[in-house]
Amino acid sequence: MRYLLDTHVILWMLDENKRFSEMAVRILRDPSSKKYVSIASAWEVAIKVGTGKLHLDGGVSEFFTTIRQSECGLLPIKTKHVKQLATLPLLHRDPFDRILVASAIAEGMELITMDTNIRLYDVHCLW
Repeated sequence: MRYLLDTHVILWMLDENKRFSEMAVRILRDPSSKKYVSIASAWEVAIKVGTGKLHLDGGVSEFFTTIRQSECGLLPIKTKHVKQLATLPLLHRDPFDRILVASAIAEGMELITMDTNIRLYDVHCLW
């Protein structure tokens, strides 16, 4: 199984947040699990850092460092993700969450997220 990490998962990894489920911790720590972070998450972080809604000592570079140290691949936004996005019902208005849902569906990935709004969609989620 391949896993797509929601933006907050990487941010919580920066803080060594203790809210992770046992299952999420097992997957995140397993070097053999195939973990990915969407470039959309980096875009979201860059916007939030730029507007002052999020503070990271190293800025968006710190976010990329955490991705690399966590042995996650960086998933680009592909044409098939945008086509999948166009078919999603408007259950949630956050554009970053919606592209993560569409990407996970299009790639056949399981989405690691605590976000209950994402779970409104027909996407395989884990927490």
